[in-house]
Amino acid sequence: MTRRNFIKWLIAAVWASILTISGLITSRRFRGAEGDNRAMPSTAAPPGSVTDEKQPTEDAGPLLSFFIISDLHINSGITAQSNHLRKALDDIKTFGDKVQAIVITGDITDSGTTADYREFKNIMSRYELPPVYANMGNHDYYNVWIGKDGAWNHDSFPNGKTDSMARQAFTSMFNLEKPYHDVWLNGFHFILLSQEAYIQERPEVGEGAWYSDEQMSWFRSKMAENNDGKPVFVMIHQELPPIGQDGGNHMLIKAKEFREILKPYRNVFVFSGHTHQDFTVNTEHYIQETFHWFRNSSIGLVMNTKYENVRKDAAQGLYIEVYPDKVVLRGREFSDRTWIKEADWSVLISES
Repeated sequence: MTRRNFIKWLIAAVWASILTISGLITSRRFRGAEGDNRAMPSTAAPPGSVTDEKQPTEDAGPLLSFFIISDLHINSGITAQSNHLRKALDDIKTFGDKVQAIVITGDITDSGTTADYREFKNIMSRYELPPVYANMGNHDYYNVWIGKDGAWNHDSFPNGKTDSMARQAFTSMFNLEKPYHDVWLNGFHFILLSQEAYIQERPEVGEGAWYSDEQMSWFRSKMAENNDGKPVFVMIHQELPPIGQDGGNHMLIKAKEFREILKPYRNVFVFSGHTHQDFTVNTEHYIQETFHWFRNSSIGLVMNTKYENVRKDAAQGLYIEVYPDKVVLRGREFSDRTWIKEADWSVLISES
């Protein structure tokens, strides 16, 4: 089976599984509670534009602004995803110092090969960028499917590769000690959780996000550093299962503990990727629990509700601005440098 045909087969299997379930949710390298905090349409203007009436907090500018992008799926043998990333970076570059960080929530590569990471690095190195931070997605472990000839080889899994090698490739790329890490930007805490194993080490996890007890303990201790009510930004890759359940295939596995850790804190924003859902289709991209959960789209492959890549040129992400009294989140279509009206939220910061 060729690499391209295997990808098509794998995507079909992946999204068929998700459709069944959904009926029941860097360190620098390259250079709310349930209730009244409902999201409202954003009043923020595009960078450089002027509105007739602005809120006082917006007159002073945001305290922090950054992009979150996901599911790049950089593949050394396929140019489309690389071109999408270039379009996104070309657009982000026009924002200038209005972008203080870029965060990538997993699936940086299509299969985690040396060639895939080299392609990613070559693209990123051509731009003067703000700090870039990332976590791992399931595809970043896919080198176990690649044979000696560079083609997909399901029959000879794991093809002499290990999950440890995948972790090492990622941490080396982003100059990290572990796949999970945290950073403070302008006084705001970013916590990037990361899948730690795939089926070479733990066959039972499938495409789910397995976090070790060590990572969960670390996560708990990092959340305890936030006692002032400021927004906290938590990055995952796979999405969460329904409340009260632990996740399985394609989901965050230790979901009950994850939610329990977040419950005492207000103004927590969680961002996931993995599902590639187009911001313009009828999918719930914002879900309010005791925290605010946003399901991002994709740079590499934007998909409709049937998980078909119909809009071949689309490449989407989220632009976030943090103000003293609210967090403004806006979907961006990088292919034509426009704002996505269906992805436009303003979340008030809870004081209690």
